[in-house]
Amino acid sequence: MANKALATRQKLQIRLEPSQRVGKVRNPVALAARLRAAGPHAKGATAQRQSAKRALAKAKLVADD
Repeated sequence: MANKALATRQKLQIRLEPSQRVGKVRNPVALAARLRAAGPHAKGATAQRQSAKRALAKAKLVADD
C-alpha cells in the first residue's frame, strides 16, 4: 500500500539549487545595494601593530653563533 502519510504530513517538493531559482525581485533598489556591498576591509594600523607585536613576542629570537 502507498504511503498515505506523505500526503497529509508533508508535501513532496522539488528542490532547486539557488542558482536555478528565478523569482520576482521585490525591491530592485535593495538588490542593487546588496550586490554592491563590500567585502571585509583591511586591518587598521593599530591592529596591525598589535598583531606584529604579538607575533614578535611569540617568536623566540635566538642570536646566531
